Amino acid sequence: MLDWFSYTYKHLWYLVILVLPALLLGLWFLMQNGTNEKSFKISSFKNFISSSSLANFRFLIPLFRVLAIAFIIVALARPQDKNDEAYKEITSEGIDIVLAFDVSMSMLAMDFEPNRLEAARDVATQFIDKRKNDRMGLVIFEGEAFTQCPLTTDKNVLKSQFKLAEPGLMEQGTAIGMGLATAINRLRESEAKSKVIVLLTDGVNNQGNIDPATAADIAKEFGIRIYTIGVGTKGKAKYPVPDMFGNITFQYMPVEIDEALLTDIAKKTGGEYFRATNKKSLEGIYDNIDKLEKSKINVIEFKKDPPERFHIFAFIALGFIVLEILLRYTLFKSPLW
Repeated sequence: MLDWFSYTYKHLWYLVILVLPALLLGLWFLMQNGTNEKSFKISSFKNFISSSSLANFRFLIPLFRVLAIAFIIVALARPQDKNDEAYKEITSEGIDIVLAFDVSMSMLAMDFEPNRLEAARDVATQFIDKRKNDRMGLVIFEGEAFTQCPLTTDKNVLKSQFKLAEPGLMEQGTAIGMGLATAINRLRESEAKSKVIVLLTDGVNNQGNIDPATAADIAKEFGIRIYTIGVGTKGKAKYPVPDMFGNITFQYMPVEIDEALLTDIAKKTGGEYFRATNKKSLEGIYDNIDKLEKSKINVIEFKKDPPERFHIFAFIALGFIVLEILLRYTLFKSPLW
């Protein structure tokens, strides 16, 4: 027996047309009740069935036709099996993560190969690929901050937006507090049980009107953990320095990272501070973050397209058409419609 309610319908509005065959069947019965047909005998079937009793079953022809129309309409509505294993609600592991990424001019320093920005972006992209069940977003900051990509499960969109993150899009400087505040704003309405910010910077907070410590307090109130990463070698590194004509030259300058601030931010929110002095150590840091506890969230997962079931209804319709034809041209040779 078909359980019509176990299906979802891709074109649900087609089912409204089912009133048409119902009306046709009702019209036929009204017409039959209004006529007074006499019974007659069919000589070739006289040994099996009387003409009067045969006439009592003539309603099967219009009934089968109406049923065929009804099942064709249902098939056109594209029934799909919502109880199939490929189409169901499952419990998946995942968290909401926002990457707060420093794209200030100093990220072009060459103590990483080819520079800090490219190395950090490459490692972060590998991290994104590993977090298959998470929603992730991207905030970039220099002297200001903005959302480069809101929370999404589409990793390809996120990575494409990551490639567009370059120095010079905003006012110069390093506004760690602004970067954190923007990331918090993306997570504050999240319903995930675990909310995380991964903040990567190579400098000292020197811009913005939001103090990083205050932003950390706000994150704590919203239950957001912050993992901070300081990027830069120990000692000196080749930094880009623009001259008066806007040309970039590289000079060795001391690497300055406010590790005390980054440690305090992480500790206050239940996160951890990491220092990356080269690309390999940065990869290890993201591997550690990848091992974070994961919250359970309910998601609708499609392992494949929802299974189509229209062919079942199409075959049933075909069966009724065949039955009607057989009855019309064997037992009942005179057309009723």
